[in-house]
Amino acid sequence: MNPLKSISGTIILGIVLGLAAVVALGGEHSNSVEWTVWLHAIVGVAWVGLLYYFNFIQVPAVGEALADGDPGPAAINKYIAPKALLWFRWAAIATWLTGAGALAQLGNGMQGFYDAFMLTNGMEIIGMGAWLGTIMLFNVWVLIWPNQQKILGMVEATPEEIAKAKVVALMASRSNVALSIPMLLGMTAYGHGLPF
Repeated sequence: MNPLKSISGTIILGIVLGLAAVVALGGEHSNSVEWTVWLHAIVGVAWVGLLYYFNFIQVPAVGEALADGDPGPAAINKYIAPKALLWFRWAAIATWLTGAGALAQLGNGMQGFYDAFMLTNGMEIIGMGAWLGTIMLFNVWVLIWPNQQKILGMVEATPEEIAKAKVVALMASRSNVALSIPMLLGMTAYGHGLPF
């Protein structure tokens, strides 16, 4: 029974390996903040990884497929994009929620969340990351996903609406790529104690 033959088995194996590393490296001193941050990092990598996949691989590949005419973008748009967008949307929500949980734990409840979003009490750099992540989450659910539904034919739309949807979705997605760079700086700088 090879766990690498299924996605769920692979994920479970990764969790077991992570837990084994914690135990082997003296994890008896770990706390709930560390576990929340670990989960936040895992789902955040999934979200940003898919963001980069869409912008650096899928969008150019669909453009090439359209130019080629054969096989066209049908395979990507019909089979890959809907599944990738499902993981993308829910990874965005999971990232935001685990980030909010980590902020609350770092600052003794809602005070940490408040300090981060008000950019006060030593939470300025991580707060900047939290704000950018919040804007990115908004872009995913309010701009990218509704427009992708039109582009992929999941929602009925006129050719003009589809053309507009392509521009809005692309610009929101590219904005998220640009925002992800300082957002990741905010996450990692705070985690490594860098004040900026």
